[in-house]
Amino acid sequence: MNKIRALLTKHKDILPYLFFGVLTSLVDYAVYLPLHNLLDLSAAVSNIIAWAVAVIFAFLTNKRFVFKSNDWSIRTLMPEFWTFTLCRVCSGLMETAFLFVMADLLAFDGNIMKLLISVVVVTLNYISSKLIVFKK
Repeated sequence: MNKIRALLTKHKDILPYLFFGVLTSLVDYAVYLPLHNLLDLSAAVSNIIAWAVAVIFAFLTNKRFVFKSNDWSIRTLMPEFWTFTLCRVCSGLMETAFLFVMADLLAFDGNIMKLLISVVVVTLNYISSKLIVFKK
């Protein structure tokens, strides 16, 4: 039990990250699904729009609630925001390329493909946020 407690203490930001990651995914899907399924936009275009909305939501929740970066001065906020956004651009480009190939070119179900790639993206985003953006 002590080993589990020590592990949770060491990685205390994982549970809030997962919680807000789920919320970010819900925001992402709430934008993506209507664009792709109702407006019939391509999976890649729908993903780019949904990504932009989700990144803003994720930055605000990750900064405040996950990594407890409470300095909102411009001097701190802007470098964090741009680094966060750049990291998310990298994972977003990877996700969009995957969706373009798998859904738009190869005609696999765009909803299922988005779900599959989301697992990889969430993992990469956590690592980049922890090690690059909100490092202590």
